[in-house]
Amino acid sequence: MIKTGAQIVMECLIEQGVDTVFGYPGGTVIDLYDALYEYSDQINHVLAAHEQHAAHAADGYARSTGKPGVCFATSGPGATNLVTGLATAYMDSIPMVAITGNVNINLLGTDAFQEIDIYGVSFPITKYSFIVKDQKDIAKTIREAFYIAQEGRPGPVLVDILKNAQAGTCEYEPQVPRAIVPRTRNIKSEDLAAAAKLINEAERPMIFAGGGAIAAGCSENLLAFAEMIGAPISLSMMGLGACPSEYPYFTGMLGMHGTRVSSKAVSNCDLLIIAGARMSERVTGNAKTFAKHAKVLHIDVDPAEIDKVLDTTTHVAGDLNEVLKALMAQIDQKEDMTWRNQILTWKKEFPPIAEDIGSIPPARLIRKIADKLPKDAIVVTDVGQHQIWTAQYYPFHYPRTFISSGGLGTMGYGVGASIGAKKGNPNRKVVLFTGDGSFQMNCNEVITAATQKMDILIVVVNNHVLGMVRQWQKLMYHQHYSQTTTNRKIDYVKLAEAFGAKGYDVSTMEELDAILDEAVSQEGPVILNANIDMDVNVLPMVPPGNAYNQQIFSIEV
Repeated sequence: MIKTGAQIVMECLIEQGVDTVFGYPGGTVIDLYDALYEYSDQINHVLAAHEQHAAHAADGYARSTGKPGVCFATSGPGATNLVTGLATAYMDSIPMVAITGNVNINLLGTDAFQEIDIYGVSFPITKYSFIVKDQKDIAKTIREAFYIAQEGRPGPVLVDILKNAQAGTCEYEPQVPRAIVPRTRNIKSEDLAAAAKLINEAERPMIFAGGGAIAAGCSENLLAFAEMIGAPISLSMMGLGACPSEYPYFTGMLGMHGTRVSSKAVSNCDLLIIAGARMSERVTGNAKTFAKHAKVLHIDVDPAEIDKVLDTTTHVAGDLNEVLKALMAQIDQKEDMTWRNQILTWKKEFPPIAEDIGSIPPARLIRKIADKLPKDAIVVTDVGQHQIWTAQYYPFHYPRTFISSGGLGTMGYGVGASIGAKKGNPNRKVVLFTGDGSFQMNCNEVITAATQKMDILIVVVNNHVLGMVRQWQKLMYHQHYSQTTTNRKIDYVKLAEAFGAKGYDVSTMEELDAILDEAVSQEGPVILNANIDMDVNVLPMVPPGNAYNQQIFSIEV
C-alpha cells in the first residue's frame, strides 16, 4: 500500500504496540502531526508544555511500564530541548524512541531556519541516532530504533526525519516486530562454572543489585538466588524495588547516603556479587578501598561495565535473569545461618538515621504519606535531598515503583516523569516528591497534568533553600551559603489553582494530618507544599573522595 512517510511512522508505531506519544508540534513535524490526526483513534498524544518534559514523560512511562516511551519534537530548539531528557534516559539505561523533524534535504547544511544537526548533538547521549533522508528508509529505521532501544542494555534512540521524507510517498508493507530476547551470546559455561565455584566457597556472600535488576525483570529470581546462597541484598538507588523493603535480609542502599548496615556488610563479606550495577563513585566512594577484603563477582548484560571501576575476581556477561537461573542450577543450598544472623543483629543495632528536626521532619512526612498510599503506588522524585530521603524512608514493595533520575541527576525531571508514569498506569496512584528548587524548574508542566485530569499528588518538600548544595557548603565550604538560599515568595496554593490543580500548604505534622486524606483522594493533580527546616541533613553521608565506609552521622556547625 502507498503511504506518506509520516503515515508510515504511525503504522510502525502501531506495529510496535505504541499507544501513547508525548510531544510538541512545530514546523518540521507538521506532516507527522497531520498523520497523527488520522491515527488519533489508535495513538493518544499528550501535548506537553515543554519538549524537555515530553522526553521526561516518555522516560517515566518507560521506567514504570517496561515498554519503550516515545516522544516527538520539531527541529532546532524543539530538538535541542529533548537533549536533557535523552541524556537522563541514557545514563539510567531507559528504553525510549525520540522522533524529531528536520528541514528539507535541499536545505540541509545551509543554516536554514530552525535547522540543527540533532543527529550529531545527540550521538554521545543516545544508544544510537539515525537521520532519515528518504521516505523509503523510514519503516526499517523505526523498526531498528525500537529494537536497539530494548535489546540488551536498554537506552534511548533518536530518529531525525527530514521534512521531505515525511511528505514523500512510497510502498509500505506491515511487519511483525523483531522479537526482543534476553542477551545470552556472551554467557560462557566456563564463566558460570568459575562464578558457581566462588559462590559455593564463600561463607559470607553479599549481593549488590542495581538498575539492571529492574531492567532484566529478575526480582523473583534475585530473591530465590539470595535464599540459596544465604546472602543479604543491598540495592543502588536505581535498583530500589528489586527487593522488597520488608525482606528481612535487605540492608538498604549502599554508598554516599547508604545505610550503615550495608556498609558493614560489604566491609565484612568475603564475596561481593554485583548484579546489574555500574558501580558509580556515589556507591564506591574511593574505589581503591571498596570491598577490599572480598572477592568480586560481577554480572552485567553490558561487558563494558565489567572491570571498568572495580577489578573482578571473575564475571559473567549476559542477561541477569538468565545468568541467575543458570547459576542456581550449579550452586549449593547454604544451611549455615551465622552470616545472616549477623546481618539481623546489625539491623537492630544500626537502625536508619533520621534527623527529627523541625515541625515536619522529612522522614516522618514521607512515611506518613506512604501509609496513605497502596503498596503498588508509583513514587517519582526530582533530584536533591528529598530524593535521597524518599529512597531511604519510603517502603518499596515492587519493581518499577521508584522513578528517579540517578546517573544524570536531573533537577526538573519529576512532573514530566510523573505524567508519563500515570499515563502508563492510569489505575495506580502516583506521588511525586520534589524539592522547591526542582519544582521551580518544572512547575509549568502541571498544566499538562491538569489538562489530562491526572490524579498525581505532588509533594513539595520545601526547605526554601537548595538543600543538597547547602549541605555540602555546610560540611565542606565553611558555611558559605552562596546562592543556595532562594528566598522566593511563592504561594503554592494560588499557583496550583492558577494551573487548574488543588493546593495545600502545611507547616506542622498536625496540619498535615488534617488534610492528608483529602489531598490523597482528590481528582486531578494536587500540590502539597510541606514546609520543612532548612537545616535538616541527608544522613549518613560519605564526603566525596572518602571510602564508602567512612560515613558521617551528624553535621555540626
